[in-house]
Amino acid sequence: MLGCGISPDKYTFPCVIKACGGLNNVRLGKLVHQTIRLTGFEFDVFVGSSLIKMYAENGCIGDARYLFDKMPHKDCVMWNIMLNGYVKKEDSSSALQMFLGMRYSDIRPNSVTFACILSVCASEAMVVLGTQLHGLVIRCGLELDSPVANTLLAMYSKCQKLFDACELFDRMPQTDLVTWNGMISGFVQNGCMGEALHLFREMISIGVKPDSITFASFLPSVTESACFKQGKEIHGYIVRHGVPLDVFLKSALIDIYLKCRKVEMACKLFSQSSTTDVVVCTTMISGLALNAMNSDALDTFRWLLKEKMRPNSVTLASVLPACAGLAALNLGKELHCNILKNGLDGRCHVGSAITDMYAKCGRLDLAHHTFERMSERDGVSWNSMITSYSQNGKPEEAISLFRQMGKGGTKFDCVSISAALSACAALSSLHYGKEIHGFMIKGAFSSDLFAESALIDMYAKCGNLDSARSVFDMMQGKNEVSWNSIISAYGNHGRLKDSLTLFHEMLENGIQPDHVTFLAIISACAHAGQVDNGAHYFHCMTEKYGIPARMEHYACMVDLFGRAGRLNKAFETIKSMPFAPDAGVWGTLLGSCRVHGNVVLFRQMGKGGTKFDCVSISAALSACAALSSLHYGKEIHGFMIKGAFSSDLFAESALIDMYAKCGNLDSARSVFDMMQGKNEVSWNSIISAYGNHGRLKDSLTLFHEMLENGIQPDHVTFLAIISACAHAGQVDNGAHYFHCMTEKYGIPARMEHYACMVDLFGRAGRLNKAFETIKSMPFAPDAGVWGTLLGSCRVHGNVELAEVASRHLFDLDPQNSGYYVLLSNIHADAGQWGSVHKIRSLMKERQVQKVPGYSWIDINNITHIFSAADGSHPQSAEIYSLLNNLLLELRKEGYVPQLYLPMHPQTMGL
Repeated sequence: MLGCGISPDKYTFPCVIKACGGLNNVRLGKLVHQTIRLTGFEFDVFVGSSLIKMYAENGCIGDARYLFDKMPHKDCVMWNIMLNGYVKKEDSSSALQMFLGMRYSDIRPNSVTFACILSVCASEAMVVLGTQLHGLVIRCGLELDSPVANTLLAMYSKCQKLFDACELFDRMPQTDLVTWNGMISGFVQNGCMGEALHLFREMISIGVKPDSITFASFLPSVTESACFKQGKEIHGYIVRHGVPLDVFLKSALIDIYLKCRKVEMACKLFSQSSTTDVVVCTTMISGLALNAMNSDALDTFRWLLKEKMRPNSVTLASVLPACAGLAALNLGKELHCNILKNGLDGRCHVGSAITDMYAKCGRLDLAHHTFERMSERDGVSWNSMITSYSQNGKPEEAISLFRQMGKGGTKFDCVSISAALSACAALSSLHYGKEIHGFMIKGAFSSDLFAESALIDMYAKCGNLDSARSVFDMMQGKNEVSWNSIISAYGNHGRLKDSLTLFHEMLENGIQPDHVTFLAIISACAHAGQVDNGAHYFHCMTEKYGIPARMEHYACMVDLFGRAGRLNKAFETIKSMPFAPDAGVWGTLLGSCRVHGNVVLFRQMGKGGTKFDCVSISAALSACAALSSLHYGKEIHGFMIKGAFSSDLFAESALIDMYAKCGNLDSARSVFDMMQGKNEVSWNSIISAYGNHGRLKDSLTLFHEMLENGIQPDHVTFLAIISACAHAGQVDNGAHYFHCMTEKYGIPARMEHYACMVDLFGRAGRLNKAFETIKSMPFAPDAGVWGTLLGSCRVHGNVELAEVASRHLFDLDPQNSGYYVLLSNIHADAGQWGSVHKIRSLMKERQVQKVPGYSWIDINNITHIFSAADGSHPQSAEIYSLLNNLLLELRKEGYVPQLYLPMHPQTMGL
């Protein structure tokens, strides 16, 4: 045109400017702008509007504003262009200022104006301003204008004013597809999934045909509820009506199927020839990881890379849980490097996923380092780190981080509160748990069912079952999580009857049990030794309620049979599993079996294809230590060397413990000295080993070496030191290290520390001091603490204090026969035979069965087991003959045997 000598006019330039904008070529647009300025058309309303629009839509809002301010005449279109530009730029403050400027001018806002400014109110949740604008819209006669009405619906929905949105929706004389989509989306955003489904069906019934946006609005409700029936219904509608299966619909349907545990259907849909991009792959990876199919998740990720798709931050955050599930630390590190290279580490959801991966792989140090490097932290990031500390045996750090989170201004939610309460439960810190309870009441968390359920668990684990029940009784709208918490609380306290009563109450209230409910019931049966009851509820779960048994249910059943000594039945349970048992299941069995059985099962575990890890190896070594089976312990040591576990710090620490408990302190020290990169667990193991052998001086020397090597002691270190002081009778030393732990290192004393202090004073005969220690505890003492005091009362013959301790023990652990026998023996020592008779009668009344004690010895790799007055051994005659000969020889040397129990006067014929 220019080449032909024809000059462009004010109608030509807008077309050229529009073309530049469509090409996103701002540079060319600026050249055209210079030409316009030279020709004198810059301030023409039509040309100026085109230039402002080109700048605003291509991110040059500063240039747009500069030209806008210079314009001598501004029409409504020009104001709307600027408003829309600020909205797209997410600059709400400038958009509001622009709207106010328009109101002060003589330009009347139209429907486009209101749609823009109401969208700002929606994004910023400015409900007051939005309501005022609604009044202005009514005065302008635009309330029922479709764009304005639809924006008002969105604004009220996002501001959680669903009632106002429904009122407006009902007043609208005509509703189009956009309106229905907006209302459905509003219900979904406010968690009203049932109403969203009802509206979706109503929409279809009146003949409004849904489009991809409808499904985009509605499908999240199905995904959230994980309702397979609804998901399948939607999928059927899409197929029948030929709705194009775009990327969003495909990924949403896959997400529903995976959340409903329908992995096969999800895989079938994923493999269809329709569009599969990085979004669909990410959904598939995330869902497979959710279903513990971590290897398949990683295979999908490898396929994505093979197809030359570029993973985004969400994809990488979805792969990391699969690495955590497989404990694939090296692969997790590779992904972390990839994230750093691509500059994605600053995003909160990615940082949280990395933190969680390192924590689940046992590398809390790297998790903490990643957390500290995060430039921005949201609630999810804090929650991830707090939960990681809480679940990895670092409750002190979890509580410390919880406090930092509050001080930093990040708002707490039910996840952070639940994690902090879980840490309080681990520490038995009733005092701090009550503080959080108080905060929950003030912060309106007292009606949050998940936080309240965590509160029940905290009170129960701190020994305050009455408070746990009080919280439960005051809850409104109890769900299955609430019922599961209280059922589990009673079960863990050995009150199976109450657990079952609550279970039936739960059913009467119309709450359906889930897999967690039955896990709590079976676990309670295991603790109570009710094998038949446990088996009944397992079959009830799978057959009556159709709930498939998970890995944890099988582990619980193995524990149930193992505790009862029915090892063959426990092993049969493992063999009957429909999926490969993990190391945790084998570890449960290994912990329940005798040594010879352990080694056989340890080998069987390898033959079954299960990979050994530090958990299974540690469990086997722990069993060897418990039975002083040095021979089998050495076998496992040899396997560790061959299987590259000789450099695993946790397995090596278990090896130190095994050698020490089998009496071979030199081998324990040799393992320790050869370790590379010792951590606090390694030092704790060797310090404890020397302490248990009565070598307090060596324990303290190692403790100071530990400090010199820059390793900070933890609660386990001080437990080992105080225990060593107790064994050596060094009361002052033990008290010194207890105060050193709490005051110098700021480590709060746990239940086991107080039990150790009671033992320290009790062994030295300072029973009143032991009792004062119990009374000074900041939380309710458990059966272990009172049991320690009762044992000391037996040694020193303190009947009065024994009665006090036993009253607490009979409440805390009423089915433990050992406490009844111990108290009976104390009364017998004092010649109080009437009290002995009362205790025996109480045992019969409560149906407490005395569990016989056993001793064993390994000779030539054969384990020989004995009980009191046992005559079952094939060589019993020779053994008793030898014992009698030894007793005669001892008497000749002046030994006078002291009976374990004094004889009743009637028995002695007095």
